[in-house]
Amino acid sequence: MIVGALVLALVSLIVAIRDRAMGMVLLIGFGVLELAVLVQAGVTIAAAVSGEGPQEKVTLYGYLVGTALIPLAGVGLALAERSRWGSGILVVAGFAIAVMTGRLLQIWQGTA
Repeated sequence: MIVGALVLALVSLIVAIRDRAMGMVLLIGFGVLELAVLVQAGVTIAAAVSGEGPQEKVTLYGYLVGTALIPLAGVGLALAERSRWGSGILVVAGFAIAVMTGRLLQIWQGTA
């Protein structure tokens, strides 16, 4: 999922540099990313409920909720801002998903 989010961020950057608004490719890409984030959240919650993962679950759940909201908020703002800045919002959203997913992995492993 980290690679997919970074690829979407890169494509969004190219679209923004070309001075274009978000198109269907980015909309579908972020829809697929949202689906992947929701599947990850479901699997993580199921594993955490069964006793796996870190003892402190509040931070884990907070990151899961935040990660699930970022693609929705990014696409919503990009649809409202039909210029290159809407695509710029998606660059930030894609990068944020990649970083938060990496952080979730650290939290799960107990390394941070």
